[in-house]
Amino acid sequence: MDNKEKTEGKKLEEELFNNKKSGWEKSSEEDKKIILKFSDEYIKFLNKSKTEREFVKSAKAVLDANGYKDIKTVESIKAGDKVYCINREKSMYIAVIGNKKLEEGLNLVGAHIDSPRLDLKPNALYEDSGFAYFNTHYYGGIKTYQWTTIPLSLHGVIVKTNGEKIEVNIGEEESDPIFTITDLLPHLAREQMQKKLGEGIDGEDLNLLIGNIPYNDEAVGEKVKLNIMKILNEKYGIKEADFLSSELELVPAFKARSLGFDGSMVAGYGQDDKVCAYTSLRAVMEANVQNKTAVCILSDKEEVGSMGNTGMMSEVFDHFVSELLNKSGENRPDLLKKVFCNSSMLSADVGTAYDPIYASVSDRTNSAFASYGVSFDKYTGSRGKAGGSDANAEFIGKIRGILEKNNISYQISELGRVDVGGGGTIAYILANKGIEVIDCGVPVLSMHSPYEVTSKFDVYSAYRTYKAFYEEM
Repeated sequence: MDNKEKTEGKKLEEELFNNKKSGWEKSSEEDKKIILKFSDEYIKFLNKSKTEREFVKSAKAVLDANGYKDIKTVESIKAGDKVYCINREKSMYIAVIGNKKLEEGLNLVGAHIDSPRLDLKPNALYEDSGFAYFNTHYYGGIKTYQWTTIPLSLHGVIVKTNGEKIEVNIGEEESDPIFTITDLLPHLAREQMQKKLGEGIDGEDLNLLIGNIPYNDEAVGEKVKLNIMKILNEKYGIKEADFLSSELELVPAFKARSLGFDGSMVAGYGQDDKVCAYTSLRAVMEANVQNKTAVCILSDKEEVGSMGNTGMMSEVFDHFVSELLNKSGENRPDLLKKVFCNSSMLSADVGTAYDPIYASVSDRTNSAFASYGVSFDKYTGSRGKAGGSDANAEFIGKIRGILEKNNISYQISELGRVDVGGGGTIAYILANKGIEVIDCGVPVLSMHSPYEVTSKFDVYSAYRTYKAFYEEM
């Protein structure tokens, strides 16, 4: 039906209704090539950055190669300078100094780089019935049954009493061993299968199988455990007590890959929230920052409430902004508060994508759809919006203006039906400082699972959104 044949009602409907449409339908062949190339680069980065420490390490390497400097090494800053601050190797703040004074505010995009996983307990190694195990404690919100019978890799650091730090990464290379958590065979699982789904696997039973060969000495009691410690001692020079000062994480050993016959999606562990972290990192590096200073936040501990000295609740970020004020020569008493009150932020965190298989938990008219563009959540929290941040209409109007000017696909959604669920991000923490904030990220299927799914169109839309925000807000 061409425009001449359309009825007045049809024309009015097209003009006034907010009709959703897949971004792929609006993309040219050249657009698709750009999107797919960007996602290939994202997949490569994700595969070498599965933990928060690894993400910081990867980000630092990219920033150093592109002229960024550790703020500790510079005495003063001016417009055009590019600096970063690393907080205990697990969170990071990046800034590109704009032409306007810092007191006029910052444009911030903040993501988190921690993801649900399993951590080793301090006293982790034990032997039982001829097997050696690591005892674990899960981190963040997981479905425990999803973490059994999959290949797992071990990442992290061990720090000796003399200060020597040993980096551990076992299970990612084809030549590496992997680890797993066992489960009952169906033939013997009648009682287990009668339990509620969330009770089928107890958190205390997420014990990692790591060995079976005994040390050949009849005088030894725990032969398999001793053989494992002998292997670790020869490889890393550690003793069992060194686990007491370690941070060792178990993550899925499988790689992020393109998903689907059409290659339209990304499947991989840790996309919550590394998909937003990667796109915001790329955006701050590639944006043409002219006016307000652009800041990218890569935070830790979001999955457990943002507490601790590497979480967003700490004052380390405030210290970083104070350092910017000091080294720009602007600082004076109470100026930090004014900076925050004049600042704007996109809280770059993923949302849930509408899944037709589980449609009952969603309000379809207020859901984000995969490949329909970046998703905004005006408010977070649960039930009556409790514990969340709620963005102001004036701020949303400005953001919409930037997106529509740049022809960027976007949608505004909620995290499930009212009273069914809910969630939170770092948005409220920054909003409490007086910053204008709205949540903005990539819709995800199977969120918090060992293998999450995103649309490549949405991944690229997030990058374009963050870049436009830095340039035009």
